[in-house]
Amino acid sequence: MLDIKYILANKDEYAAILRNRKHDFDLNILVGLDERRRKIIGQTEELKAKRNEGSRKIGSAKNNPDIDVNALKAEIKAMGDEIKALDSELAEIESELHTHLMTLPNKLSATTPIGNDENDNPVVRTWGEPRKFDFEPKAHWDIAEPLGIMDFERGVMLAQSRFTVLAGMGARMERALVNFMLDLHTKKHGYLEVEPPFMVRSAILEGTGQLPKFAEDLYKLQNDDLWLIPTAEVPLTNLMRESILEEKDLPLYYTAYTPCFRREAGSAGRDVRGLMRQHQFDKVEMVKICTPETSYDELEKLTNNAGEVLEILGLPYRVVNLCSGDIGFGSCKTYDLEVWLPSQNKYREISSCSNCEDFQARRMNLRYRPSDGGKIRFAHTLNGSGIAVGRTLIAIIENYQNEDGTINVPEALVPYMDGITRITAR
Repeated sequence: MLDIKYILANKDEYAAILRNRKHDFDLNILVGLDERRRKIIGQTEELKAKRNEGSRKIGSAKNNPDIDVNALKAEIKAMGDEIKALDSELAEIESELHTHLMTLPNKLSATTPIGNDENDNPVVRTWGEPRKFDFEPKAHWDIAEPLGIMDFERGVMLAQSRFTVLAGMGARMERALVNFMLDLHTKKHGYLEVEPPFMVRSAILEGTGQLPKFAEDLYKLQNDDLWLIPTAEVPLTNLMRESILEEKDLPLYYTAYTPCFRREAGSAGRDVRGLMRQHQFDKVEMVKICTPETSYDELEKLTNNAGEVLEILGLPYRVVNLCSGDIGFGSCKTYDLEVWLPSQNKYREISSCSNCEDFQARRMNLRYRPSDGGKIRFAHTLNGSGIAVGRTLIAIIENYQNEDGTINVPEALVPYMDGITRITAR
């Protein structure tokens, strides 16, 4: 969350950020609460000083018969009751302030463009040329089902809509992609592989910003304070919560494969066919913890790390800079990587790489001690998909399809599939 001191000192600036983010909130609510909070603190301190003075008078009463001890005691008790009432009111105000701050979005980087929606996201760069087919390319579901590698009906039968069964070479390639991505990020990019819990406490989701704002998009266990993770960003970023790190140990790089679980509450009617938008999907995630001075350089590296996955697989993609109306709640700046899908004749999102600056660190109390002995500071956190496995599988099926309905295996995956170079019907 943001520091209220920043919001109050930059009220007009932050109000403009809220407008550009399409977030409706009256900052005067915070101003009023903060003014009341400060007034109560002042009143409490004044009463405590008077109470201390009264206690001193009682202590010296034995030497001064003119002091009415009983009256003083009654006065001190009354001040104590008033202090208790003010403390209770202060706790309520601070709780209300905290609630508002937890639901307010992050600042925006100066390099985040102002815009309304995805149509206003400028393209930063493009890699690769879309394949020119000498036949009409099919959608991934029209290729995968005849090959027996995806079964959408049985996914619905076992669970509900937006669940899919992968079988045979579909499951094999999904596993191959996970191993390929983890090997790339750990062996070449320097990330530490982690296998975190797939369920976390409410406080952990609050730390990365999913709660309280996005509760309706999450799956919660009925009998425990546990939620299924929507992304490995949640446990990975929280690994160092409530910690004070040493600057010499930064940056920290983490990567993990996990299943991810999302209700997709706001996606009714979107991508209802195929594997594009599922309630359960696989993803390899990358997380960085670093100093404020290096975080934007680390964002560029993070984005390049995600892009290299697609480049090695030979999948054309582009990078876009998300505008203010499209960027995520906790991010100051986000690059989306969009992969080319021939059946749609367009680029579709496959990775988001974000710099949250100290927004998450404040929620998690994640700090570091500067090497020069300066004041302890909040760290910066970054996260990015490295990448979404199911969407990568879609892109491979569509970009590597053959007219006879078979699928070529990208060269980089052949060693992970025991030398198999083409997927054919079982």
